[in-house]
Amino acid sequence: MSSSRPALFFIAFISTLAVGLASAQVATQPSNVEQHIRNIQNGLVPAVLIEGQSPSTQTAKLSDRMAALHVPGVSVAVLHDGKIEWARGFGVTKTGGPSVSSSTLFQAASISKPVTAVAVLRLVQSGKLNLDTDVNVYLKSWKVPGNQFTAKRKVTLRELITHTAGVTVHGFEGYAKNEPVPTLVQVLNGEKPANSPPIRVDVEPGTIWRYSGGGFVITQLLLQDVTGKPFPALMQQMVLGPMGMIHSTYLQPLPPNRLPEAATPYDGDGKPIPGGPHTYPEMSAAGLWTTPSDLLQFAMHIQQALAGKSASVFSAATAKEMLTRGMGQWGLGIETGGSKEHPYFTHGGANEGFMSDFVAYDTGDGAAVMTNGNNGGQLAAAVVRTIAHEYNWPDFEPAHRTLAKIDPKIFDAYVGDYQLAPGFVLTISRNGNRFFARATGQPPLELFPSSDHDFFATENDIQIAFVTNNQGQANELVLHQGGADHHAPRIHKPH
Repeated sequence: MSSSRPALFFIAFISTLAVGLASAQVATQPSNVEQHIRNIQNGLVPAVLIEGQSPSTQTAKLSDRMAALHVPGVSVAVLHDGKIEWARGFGVTKTGGPSVSSSTLFQAASISKPVTAVAVLRLVQSGKLNLDTDVNVYLKSWKVPGNQFTAKRKVTLRELITHTAGVTVHGFEGYAKNEPVPTLVQVLNGEKPANSPPIRVDVEPGTIWRYSGGGFVITQLLLQDVTGKPFPALMQQMVLGPMGMIHSTYLQPLPPNRLPEAATPYDGDGKPIPGGPHTYPEMSAAGLWTTPSDLLQFAMHIQQALAGKSASVFSAATAKEMLTRGMGQWGLGIETGGSKEHPYFTHGGANEGFMSDFVAYDTGDGAAVMTNGNNGGQLAAAVVRTIAHEYNWPDFEPAHRTLAKIDPKIFDAYVGDYQLAPGFVLTISRNGNRFFARATGQPPLELFPSSDHDFFATENDIQIAFVTNNQGQANELVLHQGGADHHAPRIHKPH
């Protein structure tokens, strides 16, 4: 399930379950910092603001959003002016359990990838690796299988960590407790007990950008083959220790003596994931256990190296190369964004029961948010968006939409099921004068009209347009999200 950014489709407030909101302060905080925290706690900003309505009436309390999305715990850390200004936990590590603290461990999922990239870059900087050499020169215990796509151009480390190697397998589901865990070579070959397909090259390297956790699995094996060290020990020595990530580890599964430090993962209905955290042998892609504070330690070392203030981990030139935008707006192991004046680097994470988000500007500010619920992706995005608003960041502001007045009877022509993908259906329903969309396995999301055919949500920045026939009945909808349109034919009408 590990992916580049938490899925943000169709999640809304659906209940008012009581969630204990507790906090663990890491240090005595100035009153202005406490005010920032209160503002964020009490006024989460939605993804979309409706024009003409007071913004204050459209915000929500963090505790209410946690309850509605069945997310028991959230951990947040904020970077300001190059220092961690505050770190705090909210909610509980498990239902009826202890409060989340700033040192509670969460699975970082795909945020594991940029941390892995630092190990690659340190070995490049020391001359032990070359980003542009055929990776099969370094691989010993397994080789990238040659085929028609690698005949002209071989796979390189640069391509693996920028998602341009043409390598398959987006992400990984992990392995539940008591399930057999495959070796890394079994994962690469898609051999039992691996639950993912073989990792192969099916596009000529360097020709397209396509997110690939599989590319990082190859990178993990390469790092082990070159150094002769187990991956967790290698990462502790080369990255986690030098960067001061004191709580973090790549050990999978988490050792029993550290389980009390960890949050328990929950599904979208608020039920514990059976057996607890999944195990991810694909450690480089999804295996990091960490805290928001440790992720900001990672960010600060990059910022300091970039500014020429510290070369303890790597040089300014290496940091600059890491954050240079390439195909798909990605640097080396990390996504880049922002303007020329205010660039930032970012990554999200989605493992079973754990959703996280991380962003830091090249200079100064940043935030990391980690949750222990499958609906935590939207919550993490809302917290980052609210931090951005509270600290006057130049990015992540909510979109603005205008509400249209229409006859609610129009909704009847659109009610039904629409197939977005195999096994993934969007159900459109009406409840009196209110209109809802519900995706397979997710809570309903209220829709608001911008015209008699066009609708938008506020908790996610999505828009839905209905395509009708001559009788005014919808036969298709078009979902617009993230700059892309997704067409869904109507497959069922209500009786």
